[in-house]
Amino acid sequence: MPDFTLSGTVSLVSGATGGIGRATCLALQQAGSIVIASDLAETADVAGAAEYHRLDVTEEASWTALIAHIEAQHGRLDILVNNAGISITDSIADTTLAAFRRCMAINVEGVFLGTQAAQALLAKSGKERKGGSSIVNLSSVGGLRGAAFMSAYCASKGAVKLFTKSAGVEYAMLGLPIRVNSMHPGGIDTAMMDAIYSRYVEGGLFPDMETAHATVSAGHAMGRTGKPEEIAAGIVYLCTPAASFMTGSEMVIDGGMTAK
Repeated sequence: MPDFTLSGTVSLVSGATGGIGRATCLALQQAGSIVIASDLAETADVAGAAEYHRLDVTEEASWTALIAHIEAQHGRLDILVNNAGISITDSIADTTLAAFRRCMAINVEGVFLGTQAAQALLAKSGKERKGGSSIVNLSSVGGLRGAAFMSAYCASKGAVKLFTKSAGVEYAMLGLPIRVNSMHPGGIDTAMMDAIYSRYVEGGLFPDMETAHATVSAGHAMGRTGKPEEIAAGIVYLCTPAASFMTGSEMVIDGGMTAK
């Protein structure tokens, strides 16, 4: 039978105080992993996490310090979930260069810096584990197809998808035991999604929040938006030995949104 457990592993999750981040920390812990949660806040209570640390994903020194701590305290890192991200909901004409760059810094550069900082420790740990170590980068259905008033966000998530494919192929060709895959959620019931609805209403696209939610839900073939736990379950799978032949791949969990 395939191995769906994460017993004996150590995981690091960025953006851990958001909806998908919290669900991922708890799901990884329930699968047997020791979870280190991280986000911008100085302190936070994240269910399932053994530790919490402040991490600015746009700062190389912040990543270096946290990875050094993990190596000193735990001696290994088996899983990195690059989940930190923001959305920019605005027209192209009204998106400022500063906002565009901030979106790219967090959503794309954060993934690059995390992958680079953790590579050596992940490779070392992966040699001792069936299926190797695992990186899961959070992209989006927006990284597979465009969306109006989401140009900066979609561009950033498309970059995450192709960075992931490049990293997965590169590590495999180098013989490094690190698998890299991207997760592409559809509309998920989180505070970020609520903020997107709010911006749609402010921009006059929908008369109210209820209409915005109903319209987005109808865009999914299943007729609803997803739960953070449904994304976390897919992330856990990608990190288990059961997914040992997956690298450079996209996992889409979107209720049929991209198939509709």
